[in-house]
Amino acid sequence: MPHVVTQSCCSDASCVYACPVNCIHPTPDEPDFLTAEMLHIDPQACVDCGACVSACPVDAIVPESKLTDPQRVFLSINADFYKEERPRPLLAKVIPAAHVDKGRPPLRVAIVGSGPSAMYAADELLTQPDVQVNVFDRLPVPYGLVRAGVAPDHQKTKQVTRLFDKIAAQKGFEFYLNVEIGKHISHSELLENHHAVLYAVGASSDRGLGIPGADLPGTASATDFVAWYNGHPDHADDVFDLSHRRAVIIGNGNVALDVARILTADPEKLAGTDISAHALAALRKSRVEEVVIVGRRGIAQSAFTVPEFTGLMALPDIELSVGPDDMVLDSATEELAKRGELPHAVEQKLRLLEALKNRDHVDVGNKRITLRYLLTPTSITGDDQVSGIEFARNALVDANGTVQIEATGDTETIDAGLVLTSIGYRGVPITGVPFDERASVIPNENGRVLEAPNGDPATGVYATGWIKRGPSGFIGTNKSCAQETIRMLVDDFNDGRLTNPVADDSAVDRLVRARQSDVVDREGWHAIDKAELERGAAHDRVREKVLDQVEITSILDAAARVKPARRFGRPVRAR
Repeated sequence: MPHVVTQSCCSDASCVYACPVNCIHPTPDEPDFLTAEMLHIDPQACVDCGACVSACPVDAIVPESKLTDPQRVFLSINADFYKEERPRPLLAKVIPAAHVDKGRPPLRVAIVGSGPSAMYAADELLTQPDVQVNVFDRLPVPYGLVRAGVAPDHQKTKQVTRLFDKIAAQKGFEFYLNVEIGKHISHSELLENHHAVLYAVGASSDRGLGIPGADLPGTASATDFVAWYNGHPDHADDVFDLSHRRAVIIGNGNVALDVARILTADPEKLAGTDISAHALAALRKSRVEEVVIVGRRGIAQSAFTVPEFTGLMALPDIELSVGPDDMVLDSATEELAKRGELPHAVEQKLRLLEALKNRDHVDVGNKRITLRYLLTPTSITGDDQVSGIEFARNALVDANGTVQIEATGDTETIDAGLVLTSIGYRGVPITGVPFDERASVIPNENGRVLEAPNGDPATGVYATGWIKRGPSGFIGTNKSCAQETIRMLVDDFNDGRLTNPVADDSAVDRLVRARQSDVVDREGWHAIDKAELERGAAHDRVREKVLDQVEITSILDAAARVKPARRFGRPVRAR
């Protein structure tokens, strides 16, 4: 019996290189890797050895014999990927690590950001001896969107932090958390003290609706809502009105599905996760019964991924539906379907949506998620609070082979007390670093930062992750993205194009600590992590996140009294 890739796949491709028969695709060197929504095991080629199971950082691979009933749909999702034979070598092509010239002084790199793209970049650098990597983040805790973005009911996905912990434990790695670039240390000071500075700061801002009423109380971004329930320090004091029976989410990507799922979940099933205490308390009092997820295009253009939607369909206590009038295909998709040439992901989504439309109605309680399509928001209604949202009805048209929408003239209003937007993300500028306002990324060529879009390279400055390529891909996609950037960085170092630091590594440490007494280093993060896990265990939870800076400082001081941290041969306070 074959093994099967299931919902929590993060696409980091560790399984690809563990497989002795090259039966997991797409591989990082294949053209569809960056757009694939998950990896797939060929059931005909799989020899059932299980090597991929131990390689997967998020426990996404399961033997067929151990699949649960909701997971069995992944049998066909995996198998259908191989309906057309894929040419492939005996083994997947291994992408070699960038080789640092040992004849040069030890390479020292600053990485700004501590999420997946940063950690994969650090790992790639630390494959080489004597490399020093200093990771900076303005938050006092690391791992970016894995900690503050992945939904609390997706604990398997969050397991990738175990890999990040191993990366952070390597010789040559150090955290400088609770340190803000431009406030505690400047971009130019980072460059002076490192051969290179690599920005891995993601895309932390949202695209706005830009319609009347978008600033009414009761309207917010889904990103802020996610940060709120995940315990992001910037959003610990946010308040969301959950007193109305209906909430509307504009946009139908994975974040929209996450938010809808959390809003309709039984709070007691979330109580054992790492959801923030303030969000759990609010959800226990919530009166939201229905969440409407709205997309302006058709079902074939659904932005959510197959694994996430499959997981949503499997929930036993939520009524999920799609309007029959919304099950409309554009002519281009219809033609591809007739020829059997639909992209794998689109074919699977259409199959799942059709199954959803046709499945028998089962009364599972008072919580409902409704998918709507072909609606463009035109205004949010209400006087001093959101009361609803008005939409223009769309039709799908073929414009020279491109699917577009045009208004039909019909309108629709949906009553709601909460409107959340999830229509895309934008990078934000960093003081002293080039920025492309149009694309909302740091301008770069294969990770080398440019002085301006299409300009000359900025010496010693690099980018990876969403701030490099825009908001696309998944957790594991950042691995291949980081590999590309690190190859550019190491090539520049080996060719002598990078400037040597003005002082040894202790200089940047002294500089940061002189300006930010509450810096959290690697030992400090261990203390916070330990405290959160212990507090969680005491309340039968995965962890209980510490959000208050005063409390964090207290934890660090207590840890320092027990075991003083040592840096550069002298004891210092852990903070």
